[in-house]
Amino acid sequence: MKKIILIFLSAACCTFLVAQDMRQNYNRSIFSDQKANRIGDAVTILVIEASSASNDSKTETSRGSDISLASSGKTGSTTLLDVGASIGTGNSFKGAGSTASNGSVRAKISARVDSLFANGDLWISGNRTISINGEDQIVNISGVVRPSDIQADNSVYSYSISDAVIVFKGKGMTSDNQEPGWLTKLFHWIF
Repeated sequence: MKKIILIFLSAACCTFLVAQDMRQNYNRSIFSDQKANRIGDAVTILVIEASSASNDSKTETSRGSDISLASSGKTGSTTLLDVGASIGTGNSFKGAGSTASNGSVRAKISARVDSLFANGDLWISGNRTISINGEDQIVNISGVVRPSDIQADNSVYSYSISDAVIVFKGKGMTSDNQEPGWLTKLFHWIF
């Protein structure tokens, strides 16, 4: 009897030591989609951003004032006093202005899960550098993603990322030539 209890206890201890955490493997079934849910997992971000803004303003004011004084007097057939005066002022202003801005960005970039929040949300970040003929195009992206926003193909749209920071910048001869020279920058700084 002691042998059976000893075997049962040793089997229970071995089972406890090699037990799997079901939370770790809940999304790794052959019947479920392979979505990112752990630190280090990759997720594909579909950057589809469009922005449009416009502002129109129009101002028109006017002001006017007139002052006049007239006097006349007669004595017999001669005119003694004939005075006339007139003062006028005017002021008018017309102004109009408008501004418009449009932008559109489309890209596909992979990112990695950097950390997990207590509520299950994922902090992701990724970057990509594309070099063509000495010109670098650099794309950086980071933000918070809810696991429910990740599609079945392990992709997420950029507009589903909260606190998203998406940076596109270029580096190379073309971008360097588009900037003003150091002397021009100095004059702009002074004046």
